[in-house]
Amino acid sequence: MFTSSSQAISSYQRVGVESGVAAADPHKLILMLFEGAQQALSRSKLHMRQNEIAAKGEMISKAILIIDHGLKASLDRNTGGALADNLHQLYDYMTQRLLLANLHNDPALIEEVSQLLGELHTAWQAIGQQPASQPASPLTTEADQTR
Repeated sequence: MFTSSSQAISSYQRVGVESGVAAADPHKLILMLFEGAQQALSRSKLHMRQNEIAAKGEMISKAILIIDHGLKASLDRNTGGALADNLHQLYDYMTQRLLLANLHNDPALIEEVSQLLGELHTAWQAIGQQPASQPASPLTTEADQTR
């Protein structure tokens, strides 16, 4: 019975995320990436404390994928200039730290990346609250590029 209820919860969450993605603007999508990475890191620390090595590795891998194929891939280095380049390097640093955290089972490295993501998430939220007359962001999405 536990398996079927856990599958139902998982399906419900997946539908909720998919619905959120479909309705989100590019700014909201980036926020969702930050939140997804943070959730994966939180879960990886929990699995680490419970000595669940495979689950810990899956969650760290998920965070790395979000950072590398989500956040870093969304950077527009042509428009974003030095800021986009710096973020690119920071995302590379984060993925390297997470690989080390996984290899050495080090929760401090996960916490370091989590704090960095938290600061960027807060800054990204603030960008979304600025009036439309503000300068363009160094980030873009495929939807922005096709307009």
